[in-house]
Amino acid sequence: MDSKIMRNTISEIFEEMANALETGTFGRKVRVGLTILGSEHGPKELVYGAELAQGQNPDLEVVVIGSGVKTRLELVQAQDEKEAHAIMDKMLSEGSLDAAVTMHYSFPIGVSTVGRVITPGKGKEMFLATTTGTSATERVTAMLKNTLYGIAAAKACGKANPTVGILNIEGARQVERALKKLQENGYPINFTESARSDGGVVMRGNDLLLGVPDVMVTDSLTGNVLMKMFSAYTSGGNYEALGYGYGPGVGENYDRIICILSRASGAPVVAGAIRYAGDAAKGKLLEKANAEFAAAKKAGWESIISSFECPANAAKKAEAGGAVTPPPEKPVTAEIPGIEILQLEDAVQVLWKNNIYATSGMGCTGPIVMVAPEDKEKAVELLKEAGYL
Repeated sequence: MDSKIMRNTISEIFEEMANALETGTFGRKVRVGLTILGSEHGPKELVYGAELAQGQNPDLEVVVIGSGVKTRLELVQAQDEKEAHAIMDKMLSEGSLDAAVTMHYSFPIGVSTVGRVITPGKGKEMFLATTTGTSATERVTAMLKNTLYGIAAAKACGKANPTVGILNIEGARQVERALKKLQENGYPINFTESARSDGGVVMRGNDLLLGVPDVMVTDSLTGNVLMKMFSAYTSGGNYEALGYGYGPGVGENYDRIICILSRASGAPVVAGAIRYAGDAAKGKLLEKANAEFAAAKKAGWESIISSFECPANAAKKAEAGGAVTPPPEKPVTAEIPGIEILQLEDAVQVLWKNNIYATSGMGCTGPIVMVAPEDKEKAVELLKEAGYL
């Protein structure tokens, strides 16, 4: 080996060792990407949050994706949100990022985000399952999936046996019965008790403020409102100042860690979201989610879930001879909003029948059907004819 190259190599090794001794961090750093375009507070606020996260977490390496800012962090140029998301997805797929944080990202149906908050009663950390996205189009099914998502996220963040409570909303008692049936069949779930005198696994508003469960199970719309309240109650609502953001999208066999921020998120929440993304990557969130589903399936998950399918939908499927075979896959980047969530999957099947490849998803303002740009005009026409728009 050339003596100059050897000297440089040895110098780099000693520099890495010195840095590790100084920071207490050994081994490979977790790389977390952050897209900075689209915030109501401007890209500089997000970069400030990224720099806070980098300074507070020497085990992370933050990569900024966007433009119009100066930073000492690694910066990957992108001119708009669409390009930033494309770059982010590519870097995640290639493995050059371990996780990412972004705004306004469309997850497929079946994936929703697990929020992480600090509750005001006793300063306790709590996971809200879930806060954006749609786990399923049937409410109880969605909340059952949210339970597994929340447990997986809590375990990835170091809670080996997280406690679970169910928020007292419509469907809570059905969810309770279904989860207890799973527990009887061998699925390990650690229920907590309400702090109110009558106890029980169904949580009241007091339990939210106190952070009684590690994982609070709710529907994503309620979770979204709760996340905004927990993160912005000190600021009047236009600046989210506390917590970790809306969290990573979780789903069975979902293949990447993407954490969501609100457009109103301030620098402290941006820093928290980056920390959460790093924790999820280090804690192997994707593996933990699949492990929860594997354990639930051994306890009769499929049978329990099928019992909540809407009878009308089941009859319709039987009458139609089952689901329609989709046409060949193609990239879908055009969004069609305005479809009722309970009709979303039926709308997709209408397009499949007409040889248009489509997928369902959840955009920033609600349910969407996604198609290729060249198919959008015809797809909208077909959906209007079928009464979905």
